[in-house]
Amino acid sequence: MANAHIASGDGRRVLCSCISIFLLLAGVTALTVWLVYRPYKPQFTVMDAAVYSLNATSPFIFTSMQFTIATRNPNKRVSIFYDALTAYVSYRNQPITPLVMLPPLYHEKKSTVVLSPVLGDGEVVSVSAELVNELAMDETYGVVPLTVVLMGRLRWKAGAIKTIRYEIYVRCDVWVGLKNGSVGVVPLLRAPPCKVDI
Repeated sequence: MANAHIASGDGRRVLCSCISIFLLLAGVTALTVWLVYRPYKPQFTVMDAAVYSLNATSPFIFTSMQFTIATRNPNKRVSIFYDALTAYVSYRNQPITPLVMLPPLYHEKKSTVVLSPVLGDGEVVSVSAELVNELAMDETYGVVPLTVVLMGRLRWKAGAIKTIRYEIYVRCDVWVGLKNGSVGVVPLLRAPPCKVDI
């Protein structure tokens, strides 16, 4: 009877040891895979800007702008799928264009993709009278700070494995050289790398 009890206890210990070893090996494998394939954030930079129209009469603004944005996938082993990407332009933290839906995008490993969305396209957006006054003042000085925002979801793909979807928020703060009434390609006076949150 005592021998049966001891054998039963030994069996439980062996089973617990096997489970512990399995979990430890699974953890080490998962950590190794993560270290080898861990994805780095994509990088975004505004390369060029054009303003085709910009008219503000309180309380409305309507504009048409185009930004050339280069996005870089720095990963050697991981590609990126972008879903439901939208973009808009804001001025002093107030949107001045409606949301524009961008097509889905597949980003190969170690590659650069260029986007050139037209934003606004003359659609009217309601803004504050204060914003209209500030815009007029900035245009007088010839320096207008704008923010291009991209939002959506992404998935990383390594081999046959795809991750779940993650929200991505990209904020590109630029200063454009824009005088009253000027249209077409405008100089980028300041265009640091965009901030990317995932």
